[in-house]
Amino acid sequence: PEIMGFRIMTGVAHAFFWPPCESIISKESTEKNRVRNISWFTMFFVLGFMIGPLLGTVFLEGEDITYRVLFQITAFILATAIVSSLLLSRKNRKVHHERFSLASLKEMKKFPELIILLIFCTSSFGIILSIYPAFLNDNGMTDTDILLLYFAFGVSRVVSLALAGKFSRRTSQTLIAATLAVSVGLALSAVSDSIIVYGIALVLMGFGFSIFFPLTLEIILSKTRKEISGKMIGAYETVFGIGWAVGPTIGGPITQSFGAQAPYLVFFVIGIGVTILAIISRKKLEPMREQRI
Repeated sequence: PEIMGFRIMTGVAHAFFWPPCESIISKESTEKNRVRNISWFTMFFVLGFMIGPLLGTVFLEGEDITYRVLFQITAFILATAIVSSLLLSRKNRKVHHERFSLASLKEMKKFPELIILLIFCTSSFGIILSIYPAFLNDNGMTDTDILLLYFAFGVSRVVSLALAGKFSRRTSQTLIAATLAVSVGLALSAVSDSIIVYGIALVLMGFGFSIFFPLTLEIILSKTRKEISGKMIGAYETVFGIGWAVGPTIGGPITQSFGAQAPYLVFFVIGIGVTILAIISRKKLEPMREQRI
């Protein structure tokens, strides 16, 4: 129960942290550098995601400490980051007057194609973060192998996010490539029996997942009035969270009923359908560069 409580608290904290950060970055950015700034923000988050497990492994294997001490170190780092952020930002506080409204979710109905793409990618992402490590272990990958594979996944994500600004010049083509990369990565995962093929699959999916989110968010923000951009980011993250929950929720039962490879084959087929939808709707997958509605 303690771990469940911890997971709930971290989930709530993440939900409160991420949308305001994206909203601040969006409002402080110009149209030309918004994709780059949001991508770099995510990139630094991913870097932490990569470094944290590696340092944790070093502490556990090289020092005589327990998981409890590791959590205490983590809590100290978080507290230091919070205090530092408050001290650095105290002279730059701004008052925001946006209020929470469920109407912002209705605004997302203007982007049905994006919602479908977003649900697919976030569901697949949820599976890769939740049940994929166990899948790798069942297929003969050691703990070290899994660590190396996810490190390659992280490197792919960091590089993709660093280049997101350049990819945004061809948004629709990049989104089509991203959904196809995720689909191919899922298919390779289903048929793979070696660490090299798993590595290729994770690199492809790392590109697809990472490049997808800043570009789709840019499409929505470019077609939204700046006064309600914060609400739209919240609505976007809500859809993101729904997909993140749907993937593992249906992936687990599919695994139990049809085998370990089944979820990846199912999502591969769905991904091909989503890729075809993206090709058909490619004109709607471009941001509005000049005029806002």
